[in-house]
Amino acid sequence: MILVTGGTGLVGSHLLYKLVKKGFKVRAIYRSKKKLDAARHVFSYYSNQVEAIFSKIDWVEAHLNDIPALTKAFKNITKVYHCAALVSFDPNEYYTLRKVNIEGTANIVNLCLANNIEKLCYVSSIAAIGHGEPNDNIITESTNWFPEDDHNVYAITKYGAEIEVWRGVQEGLDVVIVNPGFIFGPGFWKTSSGNLFKKIYKGLKYYTNGVSGYVDIDDVVNSMLLLMDSTIKNERYILVSENLSFKEFATKTAEAFKVKPPEKEVSKILLQIVWRIDWLNHFIRRKRRKLSKQMAKSITENHFYSNKKVIEDLGIKFKSTDESINQTCQFFLSELGKYNLYSVFS
Repeated sequence: MILVTGGTGLVGSHLLYKLVKKGFKVRAIYRSKKKLDAARHVFSYYSNQVEAIFSKIDWVEAHLNDIPALTKAFKNITKVYHCAALVSFDPNEYYTLRKVNIEGTANIVNLCLANNIEKLCYVSSIAAIGHGEPNDNIITESTNWFPEDDHNVYAITKYGAEIEVWRGVQEGLDVVIVNPGFIFGPGFWKTSSGNLFKKIYKGLKYYTNGVSGYVDIDDVVNSMLLLMDSTIKNERYILVSENLSFKEFATKTAEAFKVKPPEKEVSKILLQIVWRIDWLNHFIRRKRRKLSKQMAKSITENHFYSNKKVIEDLGIKFKSTDESINQTCQFFLSELGKYNLYSVFS
């Protein structure tokens, strides 16, 4: 039986659908019952027999730091996909991020070792890959991470989680790590990339020219499945289809929606002012942080990621970002015809 953590998230829910369709026996971890509807909703994009497919999953309620519940979830498991994580760039949530992303991953690794799991697939992020020296033009799996750099809190904890996974390798666990870029995919319009699609549809005025890697959810899941079915072990893979500036992404998305693209560039100087105002707003009014110093810096930087290793080792052919964006936009628009925009997408 296969165990999937984070089964109600973007990657986890799409992975579960494909695993069940392939005939695998699957157990999935969820945090609360209301989260189950998110996974069920993803299934509805691809099948008219949602309940029939959904009912084949053995769902277990467990938090990543709840050892007794996790121990129960690991019973009779042979392979594990660890997709669960907390995503936040708010510096004030650093210790919560550590608890979930680092300590939670350590717990999963320990239970994999204790239960003689055949193989673990850990879903990391390109945020956990270093940017190397200033003159490094292309970022690869071997690019150095420099701890002294001013990383955001999410990146720090995902890197820390990877250290726990590599510690498992030293203790005899077979693993593969995937580092996806910014993931396109339907089902979560209030969070992650889905929220950005929603904002562009409703009218986004500003853009930055920072460059990063983008990838389709199908390519992420298919790569994970291929890696777990292969003899490859103790390797990490960047999963990126193309490198785009945010302006390019936002323009392509606006064109797919047939809405006006953002036209005003946000300067680095303005971002420096905004993140300070954001910090002051938090300090005085205790408002949740929306823009940290590190994020203001990163969204204006150019980071180009190489997908050469995964293409050579798996022979995978990535979807173009044009195709991914168009498909995601179509999923979004199809839901507008079924639901009230402000009740579902607000």
